[in-house]
Amino acid sequence: MPLPRHRGDLLLVALVMLPLAVALPRLGLPGSVAEAWLNWLGRASGILGLTLMLLAAGVSLRVPGFDRPFGGLTRLWRLHHWLGFTAFIMVMVHVLALGLAAVPVSLAVAVATLFPPLSQGAIWFGWLAWVALVVFLAPTFGFFGKPHYQRWKHLHLVSAMALLLGLCHALLLAGEAWLWWLLGIAGLGAIAWRKGVAPHRRHPYRIEDVVPLARGVVELVLRPEGDGIRHEVGQFVYLTPLDERLAAGRGEEHPYTIASAPSDTRLRIGIKDLGDASHALQTVTTETRVLIEGPYGEFFGRRFPARDMLWLGGGIGITPFVGGARGFAAGADLKGHVHLFYLANSPDRAYYHDDFCKIAERVEEFAYTQHYYRDHGPLTEAFLREHCPDFVAREIYLCGPPGMIAHLQRLLAGQGVPASRIHSEVFDFL
Repeated sequence: MPLPRHRGDLLLVALVMLPLAVALPRLGLPGSVAEAWLNWLGRASGILGLTLMLLAAGVSLRVPGFDRPFGGLTRLWRLHHWLGFTAFIMVMVHVLALGLAAVPVSLAVAVATLFPPLSQGAIWFGWLAWVALVVFLAPTFGFFGKPHYQRWKHLHLVSAMALLLGLCHALLLAGEAWLWWLLGIAGLGAIAWRKGVAPHRRHPYRIEDVVPLARGVVELVLRPEGDGIRHEVGQFVYLTPLDERLAAGRGEEHPYTIASAPSDTRLRIGIKDLGDASHALQTVTTETRVLIEGPYGEFFGRRFPARDMLWLGGGIGITPFVGGARGFAAGADLKGHVHLFYLANSPDRAYYHDDFCKIAERVEEFAYTQHYYRDHGPLTEAFLREHCPDFVAREIYLCGPPGMIAHLQRLLAGQGVPASRIHSEVFDFL
């Protein structure tokens, strides 16, 4: 697991180790021979594997605010992926170690240990859980190509089956049943909430306007039906359109960053044509309904209030900075100086250029510089230093295409900017 950096991490570490610690009196210490070590390793890795599976399900709860102790939803989702992958490794170690521990007796005993008669249903529950886990994880292996977003989300129901079968395996074979019941209710309850309850708790909005920004880019202006959501700068939501005339994406949820100021009575979301669903939204019908879930994330929550900020945004990744700049224009406290660099291929791809120019004229502590790849090539240290001489001393936020983010991280690291002051956020199977 990544080193703990947030209070939520410490809780996860404690929960990962709890079942193994509780089981240690029963497991005892391994003997001096290799078979005893393998047998102990097999049982311990099985406990860890199931614990990690249940915790991976538990952190998928996705209740607004639940992600904050973990550093935002994108980071929580990385922890979710890590927990799931490590669980699979532990399950494989569990099977192999128990089989190898019986080999010194005889090969027949080793085979019988792993594949006993069908009457020993507890073992076969374990194998069925393994099969379900393989089916669930298979699309993530590179040779299958990138999994389809919606199919991958639906496939998570298979992971629930793996958890249920794994729990049956543990409850029939292991001790400490109370602990497995507790973790099982938490993990399976999170999946039940996510798939059964959460879809009915989304906030209804109407599409008031579809504002063209550039070729293949629009901004949706959403009017709440009721109170709507309250958000902070840099957060994002899941948007589910219900327009029956959409060519794709109707009823599907996708994450989009909020581009409106927190004080705005309308929710504004910039959408770039990057796939079937976002392409269809370019011509979504006004006054049709959308469902909003969120907000999530804390992109600007990780900063030192006394330090000035540098924002580097490009592509549709400019949207969190649009919301921030609009917030300043609406009277939000800057708490220091902010310098935004808009990194675009050309002037026609700087969707929000006019907005930033107007805000920079009105807000003294907000500076704005545009950089066009077609004219200047990739952003350089010299260009940054020319327009923002103290950039290495600032708190730095990056948002844009992966290639741009990678280039900027190398550039900043080369100038001695510590990683703790470089913040970026990406949506990857959220």
